[in-house]
Parts: sequence; structure tokens; C-alpha cells
Amino acid sequence: MTIRSVKLFKEMLTSGDQAVMVADLREVVRAAPLFSPMTPYGKPMRVKMTSAGKYGWFSDRKGYRYEPRHPEGMAWPPIPDSVLKVWHDVAGTDRAPDCCLVNYYTDTAKMGLHQDKDEADFGYPVVSISLGDDALFRIGNLTRGGKTESVWLSSGDVVVMGDDARLVYHGIDRVKAGTSTLLDGGGRINLTLRVVDP
Repeated sequence: MTIRSVKLFKEMLTSGDQAVMVADLREVVRAAPLFSPMTPYGKPMRVKMTSAGKYGWFSDRKGYRYEPRHPEGMAWPPIPDSVLKVWHDVAGTDRAPDCCLVNYYTDTAKMGLHQDKDEADFGYPVVSISLGDDALFRIGNLTRGGKTESVWLSSGDVVVMGDDARLVYHGIDRVKAGTSTLLDGGGRINLTLRVVDP
């Protein structure tokens, strides 16, 4: 399925794949705990996050950027093999990602429309993996404004934003609690894999 050239692979991950990935992510969070970054506007994000790989994505009063270390000072842990396999299956490149951003959404968390544009080379796609509760994913245009489209993402779905969709505005409008039993206590994990360096 393609929405505005965004590729959506429904139910790409089996329940077994998802369980393995969640176990791997627990190890990532043990090594690099979840945190709530501050936006450049001085408000904390509603989504908690951490990262794996060479870089982690970060935000504070200085702006949005990639950092080589967690805010507590440790290096980010390696990207799990279970996650890298998805990248290699759908990204269409031999280049490995430099960053796996891990976002944790409760049922009240949202992510406004935004572009992923802090990377050096937009020729590589952004690959997104959904785990846990369903989320309403909204896709806009290459500029702000205009008509948008929405689709529900379920646990095990994979989205690829590449080519002419690489800089499309996108976001999460809401999370539907209780639609998955994958995560203890509910909620949703979204992983986004990116190539950061040129």
C-alpha cells in the first residue's frame, strides 16, 4: 500500500518477531534509559525516547540534532539485529543506519506534523516500525498545510519514507489504548531508523 508515495507494509512482523524485538529493546532501555527531551520552545515532549546506534536524536533549547551520547553521558547501545533485519529487508540500500530512535507513546501522547530533516543525505529512507497499540498516522505534504491523509498503524506494521516521500510532513494524532497486548502496561513503541552521516 502506498499513501503519497509512503510505503506501508501491513503486518510485516509476526507476533514472534515482535516479541523478540521488544525483548531486545528492553536491553536498549536498560543501557540508555528513556527520557523526555525539551523542545526548543521550552516544553517537554509528551513522548519518551531513547536511541541505539552511533547517534541518538536529541532536542533542547539549542534545537534538534543528533548526539553521540545519551544525556546521562553513556554511549548509545548498538542497534539490535532484529531491528537491523527490517532495515535491510525494506530500505533498498546496503548502507546500515546510524541511528534507531525509540519513541514510547502512552495513550495520551501525540507527535505533531514534522519533517525528518536533521540528516546529512536525504537520499536514504527513514524506516519506521510500529509495536504495541494502534496509532493514527497522519501524512501531509512537502510543505506545511494542505490536505492530509491518515491511516491506522498496528503492531508489526512497517513504514518506509524514501524517494519523493523522504521529506513529507508526518505525525501521530492519537494512540488507541488496549488494541495490543504486546507491551506490559500497554502503550506504543515506534522505531525510526535513519542514516545520519553523509
